[in-house]
Parts: sequence; C-alpha cells; structure tokens
Amino acid sequence: MTDAAAVATRIRRAYEDFLSGVTPPTDAVRSIVRDSWARSLSRGIDPSDVGPADGLPTGEAVSTMTADEFAEYRATHPITAVRPLVQSLMVDAIADTGVVVALTDQVGRLLWVEGDSAARDKAGNINFVEGSVWSEEAVGTNAPGLALAVDRGVQIVGPEHFAGPVQEWSCAAAPVHDPFTGHVIGVIDVTGGREVAAPFALAAVRSVVAAVERELQSSAVDLADPSTFHTGVVRSSAAHLTVLGDGPHRWRRIADATGARTVSPRHAEILVLLQAFPEGLNTEQLALKLAEEGLDPVSVRAEISRLRRDLGADVVASRPYRLTLDISSDIGDIRERIESGTDLASVVDDLGRGGLLVESTAPGIVEIFEELREDLRSRLIAAGDVVALRKWTSSVHGRDDLVAWRRLEHRLPVGHPDRAVVGGRIRLLDKRYGV
Repeated sequence: MTDAAAVATRIRRAYEDFLSGVTPPTDAVRSIVRDSWARSLSRGIDPSDVGPADGLPTGEAVSTMTADEFAEYRATHPITAVRPLVQSLMVDAIADTGVVVALTDQVGRLLWVEGDSAARDKAGNINFVEGSVWSEEAVGTNAPGLALAVDRGVQIVGPEHFAGPVQEWSCAAAPVHDPFTGHVIGVIDVTGGREVAAPFALAAVRSVVAAVERELQSSAVDLADPSTFHTGVVRSSAAHLTVLGDGPHRWRRIADATGARTVSPRHAEILVLLQAFPEGLNTEQLALKLAEEGLDPVSVRAEISRLRRDLGADVVASRPYRLTLDISSDIGDIRERIESGTDLASVVDDLGRGGLLVESTAPGIVEIFEELREDLRSRLIAAGDVVALRKWTSSVHGRDDLVAWRRLEHRLPVGHPDRAVVGGRIRLLDKRYGV
C-alpha cells in the first residue's frame, strides 16, 4: 500500500468512526477537518448526499435565484472582474487534465466553474455546478466552504469531505479579500482527482489569489484623484531588516553607530509579518501566522518580550502587536522593484534562494513568499524580457515553470540556437508533470 493510500485508509476509518459516534484518535485526521465534521454534523448535513439541485439544504439562509437573477448577479459581482486573470494564470494551464477551477461569492455560491467539458460534466454529477452553494453550512466539509469558514487557504483530500458522494474528489481553495476593506469577496477553488491532492495544488491557488488581490488593489486606484499621486513628506526608515540572504538575518538601526545585529529566525518572522500587516495583529492572529496549528498565547508574548529585549522596547507596541518604527527591508525593496517592473533580471538575482522566505514554515511567511514569487513571475511573463526570463527559468524558483519556458520559447526568434534547448525543456516538463 502506498503512503497516500495508507493515509486515505486512516482518514476513512476515522470518518466512519466519527459518524458512528466514536471519537477518532487525534492523529487520525487533522483538527481543522475534525472540527469541520463536527460543525457539519451539528447542522444536520446528510453525509450521504450533497444537497438538492440548487445546493441549498432545508433552512439554508442563502436565497435562491432565477436564471436571469443569477446571470445579473454574477456579471456585477467583484470577483467576476478578475476572471480573465484567473483564466490566464490557471484555467488555460489545466485544459484536458480532468480538473475544474471555480470562483465563488462570499457565501460559497459557485459563480463560475471552468475547465474542459468532460471535467465539468463529471463535476456536475456531484452538483458542483454554477449557481449551487458549496458553503460548509450547505454541504458540509469541502475546500471552498471551509476556506470561507476559517478565512484561509485549505486543502481537502478525498475522505476528508463530509459528504460521501464527494469523497472521490480532492480540492484546494483560498479566500479572496477586498484589498482595502479586508472583507472576503469570494473563493478560488481547484477541484479534481489525485492531482489536486498534491501539496503544490494549494500553493498554486494561493499564488493566484495573491495575484488577484493585487489586481483588485491596482484597479481600485482612482486616477482622477490628485491625492493618489501626492507624495507628501518622505520619511527615512529608522531601521532596516535583511532576511533574503543565505547568512544570518540582520537588523540595523539607521542611527546606531554599532552596526547591524543578528536576529533569530523567529524574531525575523515576527518583524516580517508585522511589516506586512501595519494595522497590527492580535495574539491569536500572530500565533496562527507563526505556526500551522497556532502557538500558545504565552509563547507569543514571550517571543515579543525577547524581541523587545534584543532590539529595543520601542520596536513593537501591543494590543494589537504592531511596529512603532518606520522599517525598511530587503523584501520591501524587492516588492517595490517588482511593482516598477524595471530590470526584473536583477530582481531575480537579488531574490536568490529566498532566505527566510524559503526556510520558514510559518504559514504567514509562506503566504508572503508565495505572493512575492507570483508577483515577480506574473511581471516576468507579462513583460516577456528574454534576459529576465532566462534568469527566472534558471533559478530555483522558476526552473519548473512551464508557462515561463513557453513564454521564453515564444520570445526567442526563429532559428535562435537556444530555441531547441528551450523546446526540449518544455517537452520534459510536459512529460514530467503530465500537463
């Protein structure tokens, strides 16, 4: 029995125990799934069904719509505006793979389900169709519904689904937030078979969500408002954080003549997270961004105390935790250069292996890296600069990027001696990943 088969068997046994009233062992199934099963059961979800044709169980609070009402609602929903971007980054790449990509609204209603016709027909057998509602409240544990329930990216594999008819499928989904209000406007989901059970599926979805949220942010800029371009007073940073290199992470106060000092990986993670969330993070939020299952609040407070002791009591304020100094970082420098879109080849060089962003397993740092990487990748592919594409496809981050290799092949002139090498790499990746 393969490892994957053994895991599936263990989860299925835990699922059967759970439905029979037996509490499964804590190591038999992930806590996020077990908690979702419990909520599904308490809401009276039938594990043998996926709901009626409209995806709404009895008593569901989401209203039904006529075909015309749904068409109008879908056309004006904000997530529809980024559908072309999702198509270019994801849908076009999954043709003929038996996988579908779905966009939902904020309550889990499927607004768009895309993929080849055979895949959509197969998904229709479990009522995974446009207009149906796949919230946790409607159909039990599933990736888009759970992503909405916990407000973060999740992956649900086979028997982790609550409804039996869905357990032949796997899915990965992540919520999309309005970049200004922070409110969830919907979910991007990938649903399919074994190929969606691989870890990279959730990483791919998170990367697309990062690109979508950045697109929403740029689209929301009012070009008619003079204040959009008002520079005001530019303040120099009080400290600089360096975390992308292969050496120790460094912190340097600009006015400190003693130079830079080394910071621990954990303190570097906290500083990067607080820089990414200038509005601040409470103890629970910071704990969840530092560890998959969260940290004990006492551990979070202890780390903040040690950070203040090492770097100064004036660095981090409380309730919520937030930076009190203007801090620059090499991550921020990279992000600004990506946004400007100039000299992307040197950006790839300076990103290097990724330092802390690659080494850290903290969920919040992983998400920051995925966003940064996808922003750079999207800029590179859109720009089509041959030098930058060569750098990217030669790097640890882009050597298996099939889309980038194809873009490089397209940009090289016919007869160029490197086209044969690039074409060979494309064939190898096609064979390796079955795309």
